[in-house]
Amino acid sequence: MTTGKKAENAAQSAKGKAKEAAGRATGNERLEAEGRADQVKGDAKQAGEKLKDTFKH
Repeated sequence: MTTGKKAENAAQSAKGKAKEAAGRATGNERLEAEGRADQVKGDAKQAGEKLKDTFKH
């Protein structure tokens, strides 16, 4: 996995955690749901990259 992709995926997950926390703190359910969705997307991309690396080696 390239370092750039790894950083992008980690950033997306972190952004999602921040959104979720902000949504929870303000009672904004939509923002909280968007945050969870961002985390799932980042984690899924990370898993996909790891899978690609597994088949490369």
